Amino acid sequence: MMSMIKRTFVSITLSFLFALSSFGQESIDEQILSAREQSGVIDEILEYRFDSLMPALMDREEVDMWIVISREYNEDPVLKTMLPSTWLSARRRTILVFSKIPDSKEIEKIAIARYDVGKLMKGEWNLDVYPDQWNALMSIIEVRDPTTIGLNLSGDFGLADGLVYTEYTQFMEHLPIEYQSRIVSAENLAIAWLETRTKKEIEWHQKICEIGHAILQEGLSEKAITPGETTTEDVVWYLRQRVIEAGLDTWFHPTVSLQRKDPASFDHLRSFSNRPSGQVIIEGDLLHVDFGVSYLRLNSDQQQHFYVLREGETEVPQYLRDAFVQGNRLQDILTGNFKTGRTGNEILKATLAQAKEEGIIATIYTHPIGVHGHAAGPTIGLWDQQQGVKGKGDYPLYPNTAYSIELNAAVELPEWNKVIRIMLEEDGVFDGNSFFYLDGRQTSILTIPRQP
Repeated sequence: MMSMIKRTFVSITLSFLFALSSFGQESIDEQILSAREQSGVIDEILEYRFDSLMPALMDREEVDMWIVISREYNEDPVLKTMLPSTWLSARRRTILVFSKIPDSKEIEKIAIARYDVGKLMKGEWNLDVYPDQWNALMSIIEVRDPTTIGLNLSGDFGLADGLVYTEYTQFMEHLPIEYQSRIVSAENLAIAWLETRTKKEIEWHQKICEIGHAILQEGLSEKAITPGETTTEDVVWYLRQRVIEAGLDTWFHPTVSLQRKDPASFDHLRSFSNRPSGQVIIEGDLLHVDFGVSYLRLNSDQQQHFYVLREGETEVPQYLRDAFVQGNRLQDILTGNFKTGRTGNEILKATLAQAKEEGIIATIYTHPIGVHGHAAGPTIGLWDQQQGVKGKGDYPLYPNTAYSIELNAAVELPEWNKVIRIMLEEDGVFDGNSFFYLDGRQTSILTIPRQP
């Protein structure tokens, strides 16, 4: 399945991506489904995930029964990904039970709730028989008699640690003593559920990246930027406004920063938390944008570079083009080290070693992406943890998972008498054999204004 998807997406050319700067408002907005159409897509994907994906994941992680418990407005991050499109939160206390059917490749999907959970899970709490919701749950457990009962408890992954203390305490108080030794952490199952992408999700994720690129290309162009007048903060809010106008959302506030021929040096703290705001963009600036959109319960995360032409210039200076090549090469080194079963820390170590051999000063901070922006799965470095990340970095790489390839290459520019960083980020999928970008990647710095 994945090899077919890979062939489809590899055929996407960069000429499409970099033609996006000419997109008008209609072209972007016309790609967005109506709310009703989005609902249908979300529920279709969810039904397939329940029926085809979850049984295989429960087998892989050897969990016989998975119980997910949440109260309204205090939802487990996993539960939020299991609710139908018309449910925006849990209701009262919502308990979902997934139970393997013996000698079958199917599972039972049970909601211990007063309501059906959409069309996918029937509510099975009979108040006449079990006035107490916990007793209704215990009856399900006793009848099915699972060998292992998974709960969302995790010390390393917040996304897999969604069972709050009160719910856990009440659950254990009601659970018969003979079942208490069968409780296991559902950490790996929760991560697997969150990180594994189906064919249909990958198709839509490609479209989301396409839309994100289109908005980004518009916002970092002469349509939105007048050198000497426009500030970096103006561009940030241009991007936010376009997201709203398109009927989308964003999972983080965009950032626009610049590097130029001046005494100011780059450091990671300045880039991530102490970034100057509202700097006026002038000719000769190298702009950097970090931007992502949320759509159909999936997210994009993209970083690119743009150069503001000086009077008389028609192209990016050669020394900046040469620097950009190092960023692309670092991407290739990183994704070339993606191998099924390797941990994030192993991939990080191999990449940094290879980059050093090639003379690239590298910093890697790549993360999974999907139903969350900083999603479940192996962390491949943090900007301030280049020796490895305990816990999250020890998780292995699995097929059919998506990543934001986020990194930077530091390059000394004699022309500017300083070190700059080529900071790139693009989204793609590891299919078990190789990595491919969902909507291509930037392979050259674009100019403002664009040139024919």
